[in-house]
Amino acid sequence: MSLNNLKKELEQLANPKQAALLQRFFKTGKGEYAEGDVFLGLKVPVQRSVAKKYNDLSLSDIQKLLNSKIHEHRLIALLILMQKFDTAEEDVKKQIFELYLKNTRNINNWDLIDLSAPNIVGNYLLDKNRRILYKLAKSSSIWEKRISMLATFEFIANKESKDALAIAEILVNDKHDLIQKAVGWMLREAGKRVSQAEEEKFLKKHYRTMPRTMLRYAIERFDEKKKKFYMKKE
Repeated sequence: MSLNNLKKELEQLANPKQAALLQRFFKTGKGEYAEGDVFLGLKVPVQRSVAKKYNDLSLSDIQKLLNSKIHEHRLIALLILMQKFDTAEEDVKKQIFELYLKNTRNINNWDLIDLSAPNIVGNYLLDKNRRILYKLAKSSSIWEKRISMLATFEFIANKESKDALAIAEILVNDKHDLIQKAVGWMLREAGKRVSQAEEEKFLKKHYRTMPRTMLRYAIERFDEKKKKFYMKKE
């Protein structure tokens, strides 16, 4: 299965009507966060099916997909990387991890990040030093910031919340809606899966000043009494 065959198959599956909807949904207009992103109009289950057929694609061909302006090319590249990562030996996992970090400029929409960052970046770093996440969290790129936050989802799933809370601390006053939602989401998951007490310790320190969007996501599972407490600013 060649790269050309994959691209031809995607062209045949393209749905212009769905593409127009997706380009509005993913904010691809001038001045929006995904300005210029191009969609073929394929739903994720279809892309997963295609990715399975092309699992043997080389890393160099995957790089070509990641360089594409077409959103589905990049998403399928990430799906194939995830498939490879799941069954790879440690040396290949390292190659995939390094390829991922070299392409943060191409992993440039929230769905691409949410799909792949926990499974590749978080998974690879489970038993390793995680300082790269702190570097990404301090980046000027909203995509690198979101990668750093979403990677911690894998740690949270393994009952670790220390890094999630530390990265949330770095990003707690971020101005971008996509970062606020990511931080609030990971705070909520840390409270749900690891320790609500630790989540609340973080919230009691920041709830008066953190963005309301972030806070709403973080307290979504709380009872009404607690929600009212944290939503008050005084």
